[in-house]
Amino acid sequence: MLRITDLTYRIGARVLLDRATATVDAGRHVGLVGPNGSGKTTLLRLIQGSAHADAGVIEVPRRWRIGAVAQEAPGGEASLIETVLAADGERTALLDEAATATDPHRVADVHLRLADIEAHTAPARAAAILAGLGFDHADQQRPCAAFSGGMRMRVALAAALFARPDLLLLDEPTNHLDLEASLWLEGFLRRYAHTVLLVSHDRDLLNRVVDAILHIEDRKLVAYRGTYDQFEETRRLRLEAQAAARVRQDAHRRHVQAFVDRFRYKASKARQAQSRLKALERLPPIAPVSAAQPIRFDFPQVDPPAPPLVTFDGVAVGYDGRAVLRRLDLRIDPDDRIAVLGANGNGKSTLVKLLARRLEPLDGRVTRSPKLRIGYFAQHQTDELDVEASGLMQLRRITPDITDERARAHLGRFGFSQERADTPIAALSGGEKARLLLALMCREAPNLLLLDEPTNHLDIDSRRSLMEAINAFAGAVVLISHDPHLIRLTADRLWLVADGTCRAFDGDVQDYRALVMQGREAPAEPRRVAGPGSARQQQRRAAADARTATAPLRRKAKEAEQKIDILQKEREQIEAALADPELYAGCPEQVTTLHKRLHAVRAGLADAEAAWLAVHEALEEAGLTA
Repeated sequence: MLRITDLTYRIGARVLLDRATATVDAGRHVGLVGPNGSGKTTLLRLIQGSAHADAGVIEVPRRWRIGAVAQEAPGGEASLIETVLAADGERTALLDEAATATDPHRVADVHLRLADIEAHTAPARAAAILAGLGFDHADQQRPCAAFSGGMRMRVALAAALFARPDLLLLDEPTNHLDLEASLWLEGFLRRYAHTVLLVSHDRDLLNRVVDAILHIEDRKLVAYRGTYDQFEETRRLRLEAQAAARVRQDAHRRHVQAFVDRFRYKASKARQAQSRLKALERLPPIAPVSAAQPIRFDFPQVDPPAPPLVTFDGVAVGYDGRAVLRRLDLRIDPDDRIAVLGANGNGKSTLVKLLARRLEPLDGRVTRSPKLRIGYFAQHQTDELDVEASGLMQLRRITPDITDERARAHLGRFGFSQERADTPIAALSGGEKARLLLALMCREAPNLLLLDEPTNHLDIDSRRSLMEAINAFAGAVVLISHDPHLIRLTADRLWLVADGTCRAFDGDVQDYRALVMQGREAPAEPRRVAGPGSARQQQRRAAADARTATAPLRRKAKEAEQKIDILQKEREQIEAALADPELYAGCPEQVTTLHKRLHAVRAGLADAEAAWLAVHEALEEAGLTA
């Protein structure tokens, strides 16, 4: 059992953890969650011993081996399989000793221990883990130095999994993985026999792998049983109960205080007043609910041009005259939501670079709408930022005509306050840098968003905000992501990049998950692939045309929804004020004013709801919803 008792950790004057306490039972798979910057990675470092607490104790059973992914990617001339096998230090030491030992009793002990740890199966296990993470047999024989940093971090993950520690610490393990490798890792962790403490913002991974949640909240550790969805529901109910209890307690305090104020100097009631005053002082305070406001994303609204936005006819694309993808016959319409699937190395990013005009076609014809404006997001663009500059300076450099006021307003749409807009980029968190790239991408109001792994470094609340922004965006979106939850809730079309080309995948994420988990590679002409002239594709094109035609109606629906939200909040505030007994002890004119305003708000709310209903009826007649 892992025990954390009264743990306190500070970074300068900032307290990350304050007397945090929790226990993790042996064999549990626990998700460690909390907002960006709340201390999740720090807690893993404290458990490993690579950081030291200011106060408190972390107790790990003496015989437990703790394993984590190395912070630095492995390099050198050792092959991938050799690097992973070397991660089991005990096996390596025993093999070395078996080759040199002369004492027959010691030789017997060594071979007995090798049998106990199943050393003879180690090469097969290492190869299976590497294969699951996307390395074929040929790759496994190549030196680590031959691979990119992201791929070498996969090797580091493979080494941590292969070592089979008693306590496995994983910090965002899917950040360097594609969807296929993420699904494999999910299956591996579900079967893992030892204790896992997993930091992840991948909602599906947490729902399928963990059986408990540790939430960092107000610098404390709060434990919940169940999956991430169950944690969210339980926490919501707890916060609602806490808020209701505080309202009741505040009302009781006001009532008792009113009694005391009225009778404390009246002889016949003074004793009762003093007794109630003491009871009031002994009443334990209920802390107010302090839920952090999630970051909001607000993509600029655009009027989509007439379809199509982009068409590919027999296109080939690649590098240095060598094609990576061929026979591309694809079309993107306004309001399309397309997720691109396929293993890393198959050409997904190459396809997106072609769409973004970062690559020119080697063959075939690309037709683009003359009104096409593209916003392109890729994680590698972080390296192109001037880390000495602030986000505001970066935006003004690439948009010279923008005023300071407009630049700040634009950054504010992506969660940057005035202070954070002036903060040097080097001091921004990974999530803030991702949000800055999204803001820079949208500076010219694009009508086609190309998003290549936009969720890396975004916490779960920020991912939810991104999903809402994508769904509210009036233009088209092409998305590459290893987050199946994001794909499932935003994409209505799937493209599969495989076998040197890209085709429509006639299925959903669950179908693709089943295909991947079966361990089958898609054939050259997979059963679930539909040709460009299929009836299903023609239906989608017709639906895209209809959505473009009804764009003004959908804008009106959104405006009505926003007005309804504003009026509902104002109505709730007025009703809460009218329910406060203290209101009636004051000026009567204030009561009258509030009642008049409440009547006007209710009338306005009825009009807004009627307008919303009329717009939706018109959309339903067109066969669409807002």
